Amino acid sequence: MTDRLAGICFFLLAAGYLWLSTGYTASFGDPLGPAIFPRVIGIPAVLLGLALTIWPRHSADWAGPAGLLRQAAALGLLLGYALLLEPLGFVPSTFAAILGLGLLMGAPPARGFLTAGIAAPGLYLLFDRLMGLPLPMVGTWFG
Repeated sequence: MTDRLAGICFFLLAAGYLWLSTGYTASFGDPLGPAIFPRVIGIPAVLLGLALTIWPRHSADWAGPAGLLRQAAALGLLLGYALLLEPLGFVPSTFAAILGLGLLMGAPPARGFLTAGIAAPGLYLLFDRLMGLPLPMVGTWFG
């Protein structure tokens, strides 16, 4: 039953993701348009959600209170990341998200800081400079 519930949720999320991507258009640039990436992700996700719903593998045990609390904290962190990305900027918000998720997963604080300190500016350089996706390094709160 757990696999079927997860499959239905996954299918609905992926189908909504695909439906929202149909409105993406661009007047210039890539001939495939901006909707190709969500479709490349969304179509297999829809199929995997259906497969999980139709052919479940096993019934998993639900997480205990501590596990559910960590999952809620991770969800809150990701929601906070989405809400604070523009005001804080890419590098500070990504640093905080990576550090927070690492600590939630049990990483030692020093390694969490090191990983976040390398990954946040590294991802900025990858996306902004190498791939040409414009990202604000720091957000509106910092001027």
